[in-house]
Amino acid sequence: MAPEPDERLPLLSLDAAALEARVVALGGRPFHARIVREGVLQRGVLDYAELTSLPAALRERLAATTPILGGEEVERRTAPDGATKLLIAFAGKPGAEAARDLVETVHIPPRDPTSGKGATLCVSTQVGCPVGCPFCASGLAGLVRNLEAWEILEQFLRGRALGALSRAVVMGIGEPLLNLAALETALTVVRDDLGLGARRITVSTVGFPERLRRAARARPRFQLAISLHSPDQEQRDELVPAMAGVPVEDVLDAGDDWFEQTGREVTYEVVLLHGVNDTERHAERLAARLRGRRCTVNLIPYNPVGETPYRRPPRAAVDAFQARLAEAGVVATVRWSRGVESDAACGQLRISRT
Repeated sequence: MAPEPDERLPLLSLDAAALEARVVALGGRPFHARIVREGVLQRGVLDYAELTSLPAALRERLAATTPILGGEEVERRTAPDGATKLLIAFAGKPGAEAARDLVETVHIPPRDPTSGKGATLCVSTQVGCPVGCPFCASGLAGLVRNLEAWEILEQFLRGRALGALSRAVVMGIGEPLLNLAALETALTVVRDDLGLGARRITVSTVGFPERLRRAARARPRFQLAISLHSPDQEQRDELVPAMAGVPVEDVLDAGDDWFEQTGREVTYEVVLLHGVNDTERHAERLAARLRGRRCTVNLIPYNPVGETPYRRPPRAAVDAFQARLAEAGVVATVRWSRGVESDAACGQLRISRT
């Protein structure tokens, strides 16, 4: 019998070469590693017992030393509209007060189940969030740590197990640009092995200009959304504290650079807060900022978070805001979020049990 590796490692933390070396150390052959990788990543197998083309002894050793999923699902909540939120626990730092770090991911099935389309998966990149938007639950506890690439990838595997995926939005907990290397490593596997193309993956950021410019020059394979939330400098500083003092125009210029470098238009996101940033004057100033730019605006009516004083605008105010942008020649869509009833909608994700 081959000696078992001393260290227990999640399968998703191993690249193809490392997995092959581990399988061989466990008494398998190199082609067995390919069977494992293809079964898990391409076919969605999450239990070694289903990989019956492997020797039974090797399956047992892999299960004991190399779990396919390294985290644990500790809570699942499904809203009446079908959106399902998973609370996933990963190992915390040794010696930390919390033994486990929690993140959330959301599986959102198509509105029309007969459409033939798959679901959208909302993915987190950090445990907690350093941005601190006062209307968002994700940053209430601050930043704990960045997720590892395999922890991001595991969210995709768990989400796909709930139903086929057609799209992914990296809009869960955390600021993706502050963990871009790990995210790109995970997305490479998602694109190449899970088969979700670059046009079907959108990454949302508050738009650190220099980081955006560096990312654009690397020709990243995803779509970009920038959370703008207000066209006014003082108000944006309040709504996006991590960007306080960063000129709005610098963010927009970085978005222009993104289009020039990648050829892909930017989507600007605005969470509409009743009586705060949803007025006709806000729409006019936003249109003035964006007129002539290659972009789209995504208007997101606020989703309630109990710890905040904000409210969702009435539909008439949202429609009027969208119409004012359209009159100015700015394309705008409205996203009425799903999963609100299970705290799974945009801005409602957090790192603790509810």
